Amino acid sequence: MRTELQARLADIPLIDHHVHGPLRDRVSRTEFESLITESDRPVPSWMTQFDSQIGFAIRRHCAPLLGLPERASAEDYWAARSELDPDELTRRLLSASGTRHWLIETGYRGEQILSPDELGQLVDEQVDEVVRLESVLESVAPGCTAEGLVAAFRDELARRARSAVGLKSIVAYRYGFDFDPEPPTDADVLRAAGEWLRSIDSGAPPRVDDVVLLRMLLREGVATGLPLQLHAGYGDPDVELHRCDPLLLTRWLKAIEGSGSDVLLLHCYPFHRNAGYLAQVFPHVYFDVGLGINYTGARSATVVAESLELAPFAKILYSSDAWGPPELHHLGAVLWRRGMELAMRPWVEEGEWSLEDALRVATLIGRGNAARVYGLSDD
Repeated sequence: MRTELQARLADIPLIDHHVHGPLRDRVSRTEFESLITESDRPVPSWMTQFDSQIGFAIRRHCAPLLGLPERASAEDYWAARSELDPDELTRRLLSASGTRHWLIETGYRGEQILSPDELGQLVDEQVDEVVRLESVLESVAPGCTAEGLVAAFRDELARRARSAVGLKSIVAYRYGFDFDPEPPTDADVLRAAGEWLRSIDSGAPPRVDDVVLLRMLLREGVATGLPLQLHAGYGDPDVELHRCDPLLLTRWLKAIEGSGSDVLLLHCYPFHRNAGYLAQVFPHVYFDVGLGINYTGARSATVVAESLELAPFAKILYSSDAWGPPELHHLGAVLWRRGMELAMRPWVEEGEWSLEDALRVATLIGRGNAARVYGLSDD
C-alpha cells in the first residue's frame, strides 16, 4: 500500500543538476550493455550486464513503461525496447521520471547524445547547459600559441558561459585530487602550454591531462563565479579511485573559500560520507550521490540514507548523471525517490521527524537547493 510520504515524494518536480543527453540513435544490445556499466572494456561473452543491480533495476522500473510486467526477462525487455524509436523511448522514460529541469553537461561524446536544444524540443521540460572546462580548452588548442592559449580559453569560456548555468571539471579523471592547491604561476602555465601544444602539433589528440593546465582551468573556472561541478569518486577505469576521494581537496577548498564560487561534488561513491563532511564544514561545498544511485540499484536506498547523515540538508542535491540510455535518466529519479522514502519513513513513524519536515527536506534536495545554487526559477 502506497504511503502518504511515498505519494507526495512522487509529486516533487525534480531538478537534475548534473546529467548528460540521451542517445540520439538506436543501439544494439551489445552497445546498450556497454552503456549500463562504467567499464570501458567489452562485456565478456559468458555474462550479461542485465545480471547486475542496474540491470535488475531496469527490468523492475522501466519495463512497465514499455508495456511489460515488472521484472520482465532481459530478452523480453530488449525485444520491446527495440520496437520503439529513440525519440519515443526518450519521451516515455524522461517524462515518467518526474524531472522537470535538466542541467545538461555537454563535454563527453556529444555527437552520440542529444544536445540541450534538441532535448528541449523533444520533452516538455526546462533544459540548461553546464560547460566542461577541459572541453573548452581542447577546442581552442589547435592552432593556438603557448602565449595566447590562456587568453583564447578565457574568451571562449566567456562566450560559452553566457548561456550556461554552471561549469564542470574532470580533474579527477585526468589527474586526481592530490594536486598542489595553489594556483600555478604564469611561467608554469606557459611552459606546460608549450609542451602540450607541441604534442598536438606532432599528432597527439588535444586531450589535456597536464596537472599545471588542469590547475589553471580550476583557477579560471572559480574566477567566473559560476557554480563549479567536480566529478568525485566512482567512474570509469580512467580514474584511479584512491586519488578521487574528495577529502584530498581540503586544502584547495580552503584556498578558494570566499571566492564566491560554489563547488558541487558529484556522485562521490564510495566517498559520499567524506563529501558530506566537507559539505558540513565548508559553506561553499555541496554534494550529491548521483552516479552511485543507479549503479547500486536495490541497494541504492542505503547510499541515499548515508548521504543524509552529516551534511546540512541545504547542501545536498539530486542528480542522475545519466548518459546515453534514457533508462538511466528515469532510474535516477525513481531510485532517489525510493531511497528518500525508505530512509525517512521510519523517522516519521517513530516520531523523530514530522511528515511535513520530511517533505520539506526532500523538496530542498530534489529541487530547491539546485534552484538556489544555479539561480534557477523555482516555480
